[in-house]
Amino acid sequence: MSKRFSCLALAVLAIGSGSPALAQPAAPARPAIKLARLASLLGRDGDVRIVAFGSSSTQGIGASSPAATYPALLETDLEQSLQIGASSRRSVTVINRGKGGDDARDMAQRLERDVLAEHPDVVIWQTGSNDPLKGVPVERFKALTRDGILAIRATGADVVLMDQQWCQRLSGVANAGQYGDALHELSAELGVPVIRRHDMMLSWITRGLMTPQQMIGPDGLHMTDAGYSRLARSAAAQLLAGAGLSQPSLVRN
Repeated sequence: MSKRFSCLALAVLAIGSGSPALAQPAAPARPAIKLARLASLLGRDGDVRIVAFGSSSTQGIGASSPAATYPALLETDLEQSLQIGASSRRSVTVINRGKGGDDARDMAQRLERDVLAEHPDVVIWQTGSNDPLKGVPVERFKALTRDGILAIRATGADVVLMDQQWCQRLSGVANAGQYGDALHELSAELGVPVIRRHDMMLSWITRGLMTPQQMIGPDGLHMTDAGYSRLARSAAAQLLAGAGLSQPSLVRN
């Protein structure tokens, strides 16, 4: 898949001697930098270390192999993309720290061991799917997630949240949407970007890019290889945009 960075500036050209200068359209504004640590590393061709933290969607339940999980595919997509324009080869490492069945309480207990101890530059935190299924109070979910975000940020790492998947099983839980709302409230409160997986998945269906059966496996909850692949490409695009880079060919939301 060919990937190119969008140009950062356009020249002003003069046509003919003494002719008025013909100003070309201004270059598109670069996206706002929301991931300062990642932007700094990319600005000096630094290597990047990412922890993908979460539950079964991060672990890769439903994928045909570990190589088909979204963290593994994200590593490949980012590493390939970031070679373009780099003065030396960059290394991108995405560490999979997903554990099926985990809710916010479980993840809080292993945050230090599984995330902070890895000294990541970026943490992608997928959460909010198991909490409604297991009856974790929404306010408890929100408080634990806020504490986790602050703990990660205290190390200097960037944080990106990932919200619930769209699926029939969660759609059938009366208050499931409240956990997604809580996550987006934290995003606004703390200035944390969110990979809006729920809305993206609905968009893939309405735009005819995937059917629900192509995207969600027979258990009605976990994504398929095709779903994880599209999620990884969208996550890569958002990470690069959050670091102030624009790659339209990667944006498949």
